[in-house]
Amino acid sequence: MESEADFQSLLDSSDDTGLPQRGQVLSGRIVTLQPQMIVDLGLKRDGVVAREEVEKLLAENTSLEVGQDVTVTVMEPEDKDGNLLVSIRQMRHQKDWLEAERLMSSGDVWEGTVTGYNRGGLIVKFGEIQAFVPFSHVIDLPRNLSETERPARLQAMVGRRMGFKVIEVDRERRRLVLSQRNAQKEYRELQKSRILDELAEGQIRTGRVTGLRDFGAFVDLGGADGLIHISELAWQRVKHPSEVLRVGQEVEVEILKVDRESKRIALSLKRRQQTPWGRVAERFEVGQVVQGTVTRVTNFGAFVDLGEGVDGLLHARQWPGPVPVKEDEEVMVKILSVQPERQRIGLELVSSPVDENPAADHVDVYEELDSE
Repeated sequence: MESEADFQSLLDSSDDTGLPQRGQVLSGRIVTLQPQMIVDLGLKRDGVVAREEVEKLLAENTSLEVGQDVTVTVMEPEDKDGNLLVSIRQMRHQKDWLEAERLMSSGDVWEGTVTGYNRGGLIVKFGEIQAFVPFSHVIDLPRNLSETERPARLQAMVGRRMGFKVIEVDRERRRLVLSQRNAQKEYRELQKSRILDELAEGQIRTGRVTGLRDFGAFVDLGGADGLIHISELAWQRVKHPSEVLRVGQEVEVEILKVDRESKRIALSLKRRQQTPWGRVAERFEVGQVVQGTVTRVTNFGAFVDLGEGVDGLLHARQWPGPVPVKEDEEVMVKILSVQPERQRIGLELVSSPVDENPAADHVDVYEELDSE
């Protein structure tokens, strides 16, 4: 009897030492889903996942099926009914905490979506964990916003993807804090590299005007800024980009050039508009006298803006000496030739002492220029 008792004691002891520990991570395979989820863990006991957890997982469209391999965390080695309770969700939480700790240690940028907000800042879903971004770590939010303005600005950010850095991880307090401000520079570079890889000449993109300069306008294409040179803003002459655009305006642009080495993107706004040369034949005819503005004087003549983005040429051969006009001067000109297909209009200065030869009315003033 004594030997049998010793044997039973050893057997019970071996069973106890074989029990997994709370928090231990195990791998298994789903055996059944109904009436409750059972997971074969390769142990003497199968793992049981609480019905409430299974319902939540299914409500989140989590894929669960018999025969599927899963990783679980031990919640209770043995409950009052002798069951080994395990959790898939808790395992995911644990993985997320480990990933958060890794990101905090490495300083890498993490990209996530804003799911909500409260008085203090933004809420972001980090896997199974709800992370928090303090108001002071959200960019583009003025410090002096009123209590009524702040919620509206935060609400507008819900659903947006942003770059963050992990700045605090506290598992015990279940506290995960992120910063958009700390990630701003690196995330911008990440986005720029990503967009540069996607862009190609001739593509049409929608962007938002971020800045106006004397030489053109900068447009954010979703993480990378491109430049619309002032000459590509409109077909007509533009003295300053503010005549055509305003900061914050959404525009559709064409990609002219992508320089991946220098990370520069050239854009055009006017090429998304109908060319004014399509209406030239309707607007002008040979012999017609019109008013224009001199836009450029060169050694071979002067270009005159005839409106709607159409320039004509006053050729220098019409005068024995220097071209008698200057930039920005208003002049009256006579149409000598109209060539819409070549985007050319030949002009004659009405007040100039031009040779009275009637054939001059139809001369191609570009002919000499072509031969040069």
